[in-house]
Amino acid sequence: MTAPDPRAQPRAFLEHLYRVAVHRALPLPNTAAFLPPPPRGRTLVLGAGKAGGAMAQAVEALWPAEAPLSGLVVTRYHHTPPRPAGLRQRIEVVEAAHPVPDAAGLRAAERILALTRGLTPDDLVLCLISGGGSALLTLPAEGLTLDDKRRINHELLESGANIGEMNCVRKHLSRIKGGRLAAACAPARVVTLTISDVPGDDPSVIASGPTVPDATTCADAIAILHRYGIEVPATVMDRLAQGALETPKPGDAVFRGQEVHLIATPQQSLEAAAAAAREAGLAAHILSDEIEGESREVGKVHAALARAVAQRGQPFGRPCVILSGGETTVTVRKQPPGTPRGRGGRAGEFCMGLAQALQGQAHVWALAADTDGIDGVEDNAGAFVGPDTLQRALAQGMKVDAYLARNDAYGFFQPLGDLVVTGPTHTNVNDFRALLVL
Repeated sequence: MTAPDPRAQPRAFLEHLYRVAVHRALPLPNTAAFLPPPPRGRTLVLGAGKAGGAMAQAVEALWPAEAPLSGLVVTRYHHTPPRPAGLRQRIEVVEAAHPVPDAAGLRAAERILALTRGLTPDDLVLCLISGGGSALLTLPAEGLTLDDKRRINHELLESGANIGEMNCVRKHLSRIKGGRLAAACAPARVVTLTISDVPGDDPSVIASGPTVPDATTCADAIAILHRYGIEVPATVMDRLAQGALETPKPGDAVFRGQEVHLIATPQQSLEAAAAAAREAGLAAHILSDEIEGESREVGKVHAALARAVAQRGQPFGRPCVILSGGETTVTVRKQPPGTPRGRGGRAGEFCMGLAQALQGQAHVWALAADTDGIDGVEDNAGAFVGPDTLQRALAQGMKVDAYLARNDAYGFFQPLGDLVVTGPTHTNVNDFRALLVL
């Protein structure tokens, strides 16, 4: 991919870096090195996540044509990639809702669990796990309904809880997450291929770790529920308090001989973008692939850094690109009755906080987007910020402070033509942020 001139086309250049980062995380070029040989028995493919459809196609393309292969993978609605000509489908792919689960996800989880029955030591289970799998693979614990899970999930998403906290609760309120899928696959060999979308690349956090041990406890889940004021049915809380909903722990025999491979990570994508920036003649600096916190506040910190570079050449000299990843959060602010609900996700909220703090700083452009192509539940991946963003907004009667107050990034950037729209990318290594300082 040839890079546009960053000085003549700053937005196009930042979009190029985003595409490079996404391409580095696509399943097909990253899968072959981690596939085991076919077993003596059958090979069953199970999986969940936003990259699930693309991961299933990668396995189909790479698996020996004469070797048995079947299975079921669930992905987000509209995230199944077009099937390449000549590629025979051997793995069923179904779609369900994300980030709040629906009945289709429940049915898929029930079917996936049912497929594990009758496995033998001669069989191989390939588990394809990527971000978003936690909502897509929903199978409520006894005493919980799907509506209960939907409400709890919705409240977690709006609470400001980080991904580790959310997934701790999800694991303990599930019959398939937190290592329980691996336990159901015993005595078959389980090999998990995963694309990381979480800070730290902990497989037990990615999609709530359905095939890996869980070190968190029922007590941890209770503490998180209390911390964010989230209610669960009394019978379920009692079972949590008694430890009856505990997950399989490290050292459990069900994990003996199993393998987990990270086939794509946020850091790898950031490094690919940095290399592309250097090829264009710019210095490139990766802050971290593990940045968490309130999106707007993270935006303000990035703005302070960019202003220091633009004004004083510290801590980095100009021209340069500053990159970061991770998973920020948005705490949805309560609004007065009758106020329209804001639209947008983490990337857009970051961009509003960034623009507010940059205050039109010259020579600074930025792009923030989710690498799955969807920011929250909207149709954009993220947004773009330039030196004239606030000026153009004011010309249309829009003040960024008011849009921040109601978490309405989509409403702010859409009239400016500054939404970044890519459609589903068929992978997911979480937040991508790039600041260009010339």
